[in-house]
Amino acid sequence: MLFQHANASRLLILLAVVCFGSRTTQAADSPNVLLIAIDDMNDWVGCLGGHPNAKSPHIDRLAKRGMLFTNAHCQAPICNPSRTSIMYGLRPSTTGVYMNSPKPWTVRALDSRVTLARHFAANGYKTFTTGKIYHGSGLPPGDFDVVGPRPGQRLAIDQRLIPPTPNGANGLWDFGPQSYDEADFQDHVDATWAIDVIDNQIQANEKPFFLAVGFYRPHVPFYSPTRVFNQIPPDQIQLPQVKVDDRADIPEIAAELTKAPAAPPHRWFVESDQWQTAVASYLACIRWTDEQVGRLITAVDESPHADNTIVVLYSDHGFFLGEKQRWAKQSLWERATHVPLVIDSPGGNHHGTCDHPVELLSIYPTLIELCGIPPRDDLDGHSLMPLLENPQTSWPHLALTTHGKGNHSTRNQRYRLIRYHDGSEELYDLQDDQNEWTNLASDPKFAQVKSTLAKGFPHKNAEPAKATSGDKPSGQKRRPNRTGSKRIDTGRKQGPRSVEAKITNAGAGKFNN
Repeated sequence: MLFQHANASRLLILLAVVCFGSRTTQAADSPNVLLIAIDDMNDWVGCLGGHPNAKSPHIDRLAKRGMLFTNAHCQAPICNPSRTSIMYGLRPSTTGVYMNSPKPWTVRALDSRVTLARHFAANGYKTFTTGKIYHGSGLPPGDFDVVGPRPGQRLAIDQRLIPPTPNGANGLWDFGPQSYDEADFQDHVDATWAIDVIDNQIQANEKPFFLAVGFYRPHVPFYSPTRVFNQIPPDQIQLPQVKVDDRADIPEIAAELTKAPAAPPHRWFVESDQWQTAVASYLACIRWTDEQVGRLITAVDESPHADNTIVVLYSDHGFFLGEKQRWAKQSLWERATHVPLVIDSPGGNHHGTCDHPVELLSIYPTLIELCGIPPRDDLDGHSLMPLLENPQTSWPHLALTTHGKGNHSTRNQRYRLIRYHDGSEELYDLQDDQNEWTNLASDPKFAQVKSTLAKGFPHKNAEPAKATSGDKPSGQKRRPNRTGSKRIDTGRKQGPRSVEAKITNAGAGKFNN
């Protein structure tokens, strides 16, 4: 009996060694992942042609060698629910996270959910992050092995470059050039840290890496280095097209839901002669962020990981700069939902342009399929692998965006249907009406179009989630010192020590945007 027990023990040990060795070998052969998240960037990039003055050569370079999804849409037009959806692989109607609070890791119903980064870590990856990946500076405990600089605070009121808006003088709605050392801008700090990881920290690491980098610009305030801003003279900027009575045919609830309390009204930008400067500042921020993207791509290309790294670039949602007489995001219209999405996978087999409607929600299942790690059956999104293999293949899925409980928009290649929780609707033909000026919802000729698009609405809408325990996930114990267990010092000012943070500490408030 003892002999049999000893043999059984040896067999279990042998099996464990074999399994562990197989997993290590599989992980070592798996591709690396560089995830680049950009805040508030709409489709004003060169490869999407969203604005004639837009220049983004580095994003365009990535799009040219990878797969550019020209009809990609966020799951929520505001930071927290959009980023939660991407990292958890779940829709807002599933999580109940509809607005900028609560943080997903404080919601009891999400305790058992496995985030994108944690799933990669559980399958042999070393995980790194810097910048803004989730909303704000927090992270779910245990999400990343190594944590770099966190998102910097916003600039202070006494640094304002524009006159006070009707909503008062705050550090959020401001724009123009800043003359500080470019190396001290937060996005430059984050890119520098990530490059150091690629150059110096990963070389000796036998595990594949998952590196998530979040850039803050072009989020307000629209600050960029003077050098970059001067490349875009405001008097040469083409302004977005605006129809005087554009909002005459939208439901009353739409006007209420799309209010952005912190944003100045459109008439202020016009009457104070600030519209062109604001647009120029936004475009300058895009160029500045594009430069940081270029630095990252070059670092990967010049590293030993060049032929074995997947690069995914996306924006969490879009942004209005006067279209439909509004600013900010917080709506279910095209400018708020349409975002850049590029997937560049090793080998050059997956490249081209795909015009099918896709969702940021699909990043999670797509990456785990590309990397050959175990799939999950608890995700809401669909892998984009069929479109990477053949961008013209049949794609039956719609792109769904949600803003608050019961308010949804579905998008196919031509139309957008919006339905609010009170039953009111908007329907737009994006082929003939790219500005969404004519609401076709009441036209009986489009009944079948509406019926088809309505099939994409969720059958259930979770109640708005509530935080249960501050920043600590309810029902879980913190993993000891894991979230920020190791920090890499590149010699640069990090996190709250960046110029932007130091200026903020002079007195800027906090804003929910």
